[in-house]
Amino acid sequence: MVSHRGQVAFEWYAHGLTPDTPHLIFSVSKSVAGTLGGILADHGKLDPDAPVTRYIPEMEGSVYGGSCTVRHLLDMSVGIRFDEDYMARDGDVMNYRRSTGWELPDPAIPPSNLRDYLRTLRPNGAPHGETFHYVSTNTDVLGWVYERACGLSYAKILSHYLWQPMGAEHDAYITVDSRGAGRVAGGICATLRDLARFGEMMRNHGISNGRQVVPGWWIDDIRQNGNAEAWSRGDLTKVFPNGNYRNKWYTLDRRETPFAAVGIHGQWIYIDPANETVIARVSSQPLPMDLDLDHMWMRGYRAIAARLAGKS
Repeated sequence: MVSHRGQVAFEWYAHGLTPDTPHLIFSVSKSVAGTLGGILADHGKLDPDAPVTRYIPEMEGSVYGGSCTVRHLLDMSVGIRFDEDYMARDGDVMNYRRSTGWELPDPAIPPSNLRDYLRTLRPNGAPHGETFHYVSTNTDVLGWVYERACGLSYAKILSHYLWQPMGAEHDAYITVDSRGAGRVAGGICATLRDLARFGEMMRNHGISNGRQVVPGWWIDDIRQNGNAEAWSRGDLTKVFPNGNYRNKWYTLDRRETPFAAVGIHGQWIYIDPANETVIARVSSQPLPMDLDLDHMWMRGYRAIAARLAGKS
């Protein structure tokens, strides 16, 4: 779906998908979580600079104890020993998926659940805050922080503070583990139209249907801040060589205005404030990450936005 100045310019579905069909959005879920953090901070529920253990004392002894803060979770700058290799058939990602119920249990490995698993994660020796290191578990911990801060389940927090105030057309849902913990990092399913609506709200400085849903200062923080040096030392420079990351949103190029939410297998919300364009896309691309295909889509997004703005 493509919108320009808030009006739908193009909408297309295939392979049985319809306007009413929810689709798994994978790590676009992270950007939803990052946006929700700003709302909670604005309501005085969350302190982004507080240590994680203020909210989850039982994280002491894990990588998320000690000096690890909510800000480190938001910006993916936790010094954690974790290899997010989606193609590996063993190791960190497989163990993580087993704990969430996304992978069949291994009879040789004792059964686990997400939050017990999160407490087993350990540091890699790097200081928190210095290097962008993309690890999904950081966002699951963030969702747990929100639950402790609000005294509600993540689904209810998201519904109350973001999904309903935004004016979503459809219910969304989130996968949970064997004990009901949501997979905040990648388990949300939503319709394409609501993803586009979410993107339009972000383009419109947090306003949806005339209502300030996300604080404008949080949108400014996403677009203007972030640690460029940490990004340059990080593990996604091949995707966005001059990029940045703040509050779980990507700046695609620090010299330009577009920012984006991105998930594996081809999920995107591309927001171009300068050209007043939002593009939402869901997909089932065969590979989790396909650099050539991603760069092709980015060229397409740029061309569409420029054409709508009359610049081509």
